[in-house]
Amino acid sequence: MANGNRKKTRWQPCPGELAYYWCTSGKLARGGLNVRVLAEASGGYMVVEALRSDGSAVRITVKASSLAAPQPSLF
Repeated sequence: MANGNRKKTRWQPCPGELAYYWCTSGKLARGGLNVRVLAEASGGYMVVEALRSDGSAVRITVKASSLAAPQPSLF
């Protein structure tokens, strides 16, 4: 078969991994931020941990579809 019939696999975040969260509004960061995935919640949501500007950690629940694999040049 032709390569056009292959489905592109989406990146699935797993607990313990780093991810990039793209957010357009809110108090954390406009544009996006790096987060650590803590757990999978119900309904396609994930519990993640992000750092505030003062260095304290905050846990938020986000849609899994809003998470992307971190850039390879992160570290």
